[in-house]
Amino acid sequence: MLDFILSDGRHLLSHLGMSGGYRISETKVTEKHTHIQFKGTHEGQEVFIAYVDPRRFGHMYLYNQEDAQKKLNELGIDLKSPDFTYDYFKKSLLKYPHRLLKVTLMDQSLFAGTGNYICSEICARGFVLPGRLVSSLKEREIKKLYTAIFTVIDGATETGGTTFAGGYADTTGSKGGGVQHLVVFYQKICQQCNKTEVVKTTLAQRGTYHCPKCQK
Repeated sequence: MLDFILSDGRHLLSHLGMSGGYRISETKVTEKHTHIQFKGTHEGQEVFIAYVDPRRFGHMYLYNQEDAQKKLNELGIDLKSPDFTYDYFKKSLLKYPHRLLKVTLMDQSLFAGTGNYICSEICARGFVLPGRLVSSLKEREIKKLYTAIFTVIDGATETGGTTFAGGYADTTGSKGGGVQHLVVFYQKICQQCNKTEVVKTTLAQRGTYHCPKCQK
């Protein structure tokens, strides 16, 4: 969730959805799927900030400061925040012991910044099946999942994000190279053992991928 603080004190909260992103340009953005555009100045130069979203799953909220904070308080700690500690992760994960692992990982009230492909990859990198009950996880497995989060997130951010067909692009319109780090999501063969066929299932109405050899 991006928080834009406007000159009148109001907050524009922006959720990017699956394919949303912003473009920053010195000229008006004419890219296809541009839904809203802001014009301003920066260091005396005209600048345009445009929201582009091919799949239209993103949404925006215009709030005063109090209501904006209430909305932000609905979110858990961001995976990239220094406050995202192992103790926080374990406590949040075990809050709902009878949930499936992937369902809990996708809960934005616990873990802000997760998404469908990220959760599949976290489970794969942690060598745990996404359909496991949280209550069945051992301490060592929870530690592996916590470590896997940083492997997945850092791999995506260091390559400019993860772009699927018609998906994410950065503020210049460039596509991310994060797909090269995927080990199960949209893969035919597991990229960890390099020999097992990846299985696709549906969990919480979302396509979910796992390796039956690497993940237990």
